[in-house]
Amino acid sequence: MAGVALLATLSACGSGDTSSAASSSSIDGVQTYGNLSRNHTTEDVDYPQTPPVGGDHDPQWLDCTGTVYDQPVRDENAVHSLEHGAVWITYNDDATDADVKSLATRVQGQPYTLMSPYPDEPGTIELTAWGLQLTVDNADDPRIDKFLEAYRQGPQTPEPGATCEAGDMS
Repeated sequence: MAGVALLATLSACGSGDTSSAASSSSIDGVQTYGNLSRNHTTEDVDYPQTPPVGGDHDPQWLDCTGTVYDQPVRDENAVHSLEHGAVWITYNDDATDADVKSLATRVQGQPYTLMSPYPDEPGTIELTAWGLQLTVDNADDPRIDKFLEAYRQGPQTPEPGATCEAGDMS
């Protein structure tokens, strides 16, 4: 009977709410999403999160070698970078110039990171890794560095060690 109870407990632990922060880490506010597909498609994908945290994606990834994009990027390419273990930092028009500059300093030259504006995102600043997302109000939030440390090539990475260098986007 104890074996059945143990099995039931293990099953319950593995099937928890995939959007709860408790299962992701000790970083307050991190949302976790599971059951993400990993199919390649050249079609546009309708993602349930904004910005997306994973799912079907373009066969080509974005350069995520510490790249700061000054224009919005295509979701499907950014999601492929997440699959490789990148952290994608995005921001909307509520972010101050000082916020953007501070974030860019954290990204530039850092492997497995990229940054871009995302005008339609609900939070001022979003940090996204495969299946994980954190919303913050400004670049002074200490959780930003904790997120980068925990999830850049972190345990959630489906393809750890895959390149983040730009491929042929033609």
